[in-house]
Amino acid sequence: MLNTKRAYNGMVVAPHHLASQAGLRVLQEGGNAVEAMLAAASTIAVVYPHMNGLGGDNFWLVHAPGKPVHGIDACGGAAGLANIDFYQQQHCSSIPDRGPLSALTMAGAISGWQKAQHYSQTQLGGKLPLSRILEDAIHYAKEGVAVTGTLANNAAGKLDQLKDQPGFAQTYMRDGRTVKEGERLIQAKVANTLDALHRNGLDDFYHGELAQSIASDLEAAGSPLRLADFNRHEALTPSPLSLEVAGHTVYNMPPPTQGLASLMLLGIYERIGQQAAESVDYVHALVEATKCAFRIRDAYVTDPNYMSEQATSFLDDATLNTLAKKANMQTAAPWPDPMEHGDTVWLGAMDKHGNAVSFIQSVYWEFGSGVVLPDTGITWQNRGTSFSLDASHHNCLKPHRRPFHTIQPAMAQLADGRVVSYGTMGGEGQPQTQAMIFSRHVMQGMPVQEAISAPRWLLGRTWGSESTNLRIENRFSSDVFDTLRKRGHDVEVVGAYEEIMGHAGMLVSHPDGLIEAGADPRSDGNAVGY
Repeated sequence: MLNTKRAYNGMVVAPHHLASQAGLRVLQEGGNAVEAMLAAASTIAVVYPHMNGLGGDNFWLVHAPGKPVHGIDACGGAAGLANIDFYQQQHCSSIPDRGPLSALTMAGAISGWQKAQHYSQTQLGGKLPLSRILEDAIHYAKEGVAVTGTLANNAAGKLDQLKDQPGFAQTYMRDGRTVKEGERLIQAKVANTLDALHRNGLDDFYHGELAQSIASDLEAAGSPLRLADFNRHEALTPSPLSLEVAGHTVYNMPPPTQGLASLMLLGIYERIGQQAAESVDYVHALVEATKCAFRIRDAYVTDPNYMSEQATSFLDDATLNTLAKKANMQTAAPWPDPMEHGDTVWLGAMDKHGNAVSFIQSVYWEFGSGVVLPDTGITWQNRGTSFSLDASHHNCLKPHRRPFHTIQPAMAQLADGRVVSYGTMGGEGQPQTQAMIFSRHVMQGMPVQEAISAPRWLLGRTWGSESTNLRIENRFSSDVFDTLRKRGHDVEVVGAYEEIMGHAGMLVSHPDGLIEAGADPRSDGNAVGY
């Protein structure tokens, strides 16, 4: 049984223990929560390269006492050459899942780091140099890191899709086989890339020699991305969405993320009525709320510049009340609707000054496009596969358009003065798991670690699975499974701690300075503090 971790000076949660430790070291040296997150984010990009990296995107929520919650949207748009005609000329009826043609959106992750460091320096008094912040990441890329079970399993499981992609075999295969758990993975080219970023500055990724190298390698591989796409990219700082839930203020990122669905899910669940913890009514209510929220998301959410309705219009009382009334507590609504899947990491940090960060970073599917660039070692994302080649679709492909994102960090300011940073990886599972751990801890009083470790479920696809049924961990009672089936749910009972349920985490700061935190036993991570 894992216990909630507690400390007063600062804490970090990450799905890999080396990333947690990298962030903790920064806090111990006087860095703030954003600087700690930068160290953890760069390290997780090295030690969990199948889920995130320099070739992906990220989103941030930052709480600082006395300031509005600050959002950073580091989502890369589609290439200027990427349009429907371009793919039709390649004889594609849809955007390929893997390979250079799936590497069609700019990587925004480094621009997110850049915006976060600027905020740290200008608003939080951050003083740590980039060389120190990237120190752990460079070390593990250069000296090597032990391959995790999740990396080994995904490399082997997706080998047929990935083995022929440029650079994949040279990076993730040995003697004709994929890397094994426990083997040393050295990423010398990634170390050199990180070293160049600390020497030349993070902007080198978009406007310097590094940008020229990356753009050249992408073009040579067959991607539509060009140097002009690097030059035009900049992370954004939108105002987060917020919603009052059970007297507390919950925050998430606006479109193009599915943060709207996360907030709607909680708002609908509250209106359905709180149910006893772990009861069949608790599961049923959250599943039905998920369906309501996802139908709105799937019909409207895309690049906000192209949305027909403002995201905030779906968060008013009238809309949420109407949706909640559609949920039948005795009968499951029909499902599935169209789903997406993806791979991601969520990390959180808090410092002794009351600053808090909720952060998420992703290459979309496991190993993204599968394309590993020869000069920099960067594995490029395939986030653009979420675009449609149907010109009438609300998320159709257009040059520079930003793709729909499953990833979104969550944060809450509670009525009693506590601040909660929480989130998870897991594609479709992210809003669902966020709702589970928030409702269990905040609305039902369950301890932090227990709320994360408790059995979970997943409606829909994630991690490349084609299944769209209700998968539920076997630690619920048999009565729960039986009653869910009687109500019409397509239930599949899975293992006790399934990775498909995501890698969740939560940190809670109290007004007296106490910080509580928990990490997911389904991951390789931990919660560390001092």
